[in-house]
Amino acid sequence: MDTKINFAGIEMKNPVTVASGTFGYGREFQDFIDLNRLGAIITKGTSLKPRPGNKAPRICETASGMLNSIGLQNPGVEYFAEVDLPFLRKFDTKIIVNACGSTIEEYVELCKILNTLDIDGVELNLSCPNVKAGCLAFGTTYEGVKNVTSQVRKVLDKLLIVKLTPNVTDITVPAKGAEDAGADAISAINTLLGMKIDINKRAPILANNTGGLSGPAIKPVAVRCVYQIAQSVNIPVMGLGGIMNGEDAIEFMIAGASTISIGAGNFVDPTVAVKTIDGIENYMKKNKIEDLKEIIGSIKMN
Repeated sequence: MDTKINFAGIEMKNPVTVASGTFGYGREFQDFIDLNRLGAIITKGTSLKPRPGNKAPRICETASGMLNSIGLQNPGVEYFAEVDLPFLRKFDTKIIVNACGSTIEEYVELCKILNTLDIDGVELNLSCPNVKAGCLAFGTTYEGVKNVTSQVRKVLDKLLIVKLTPNVTDITVPAKGAEDAGADAISAINTLLGMKIDINKRAPILANNTGGLSGPAIKPVAVRCVYQIAQSVNIPVMGLGGIMNGEDAIEFMIAGASTISIGAGNFVDPTVAVKTIDGIENYMKKNKIEDLKEIIGSIKMN
C-alpha cells in the first residue's frame, strides 16, 4: 500500500496532519504518540508579536463538540523560531506554521520571517479580524482573501495554504480568491461561529460571548464545503472538521480532500491521529486499494 501523498509540492508519508490550535507546538503530545508517524504538524496560530488572547472563560463543551474563544494566544514568531522550531525539527514530519495577523502588513512581515525559517509551509489563518476593516474577517470575501494571499505570495516561496472560514454564504467564492492569488492549496474548514448560554445567569458562558464551534457536530458542514471547493478550484484541499477516526478521514478524501487534519479530536483522545493513520491503512487493505490517490475525489453523486 502507498499512503504517501504529494500535497502541493511537499511529500508527506501519509495524509494525516494535526490542526492548528489543537496540538500546540507538539511538545504536549510527544508522551502520547510518536510524532514521526504524522504526515505533518500544523502549529498553533503564530503572529508577528506575542498575543495574550481573550479573557476566560474561553472554552466550553457543547453537544458533540466544543466552543473556543482563545483569541490566538501565542508567544510570537521570534519565540517560535528560537524555541519551538528546533524542537519540531527533531522529528521526521513536515512542519506547517499557521500564520495570523490583524492587518495585511502584519501578515506580510510575518511571512517574510517565516520564509527564512526551516519550515515546509505556511497556513494563512484568514479568520482573523481585520482591524482596518471594522474587524471583519479577511476570509469572508473574494477580494479579502485575494488581497491578503497575493501580498503574502510575493514574499513567501514556501508552500502556501489558505485556511477558509465556513461563515460565508458560498465558500467557493473565497476559495477562488485564494487560487487566483497564487495559493498552492486550501484548508477547510475553520470553526463555525456559535454561542452557549448559561440559563441560570442568562448570559453567554464564554467571556467573549461567541466562539468557534468544532468537533463531530460540524463534520457534515465540513464535508460539504470540501466537496464544493474541490469541484470549484484546481488546487488541492486539506479537509478538517470533526474527524475522529479513519472512516471520517476517508469520507473527506472521497469528497475531494488530498489530506486531512484532526483538531478537536486531539482533546478527546491524544492518540487519535495515529489511530486515524491506522484506520486509513485498514480501509485500504479491506478494499484492496494500493494507492491512496485512488480514493481522492472518488465520490459518485446521486
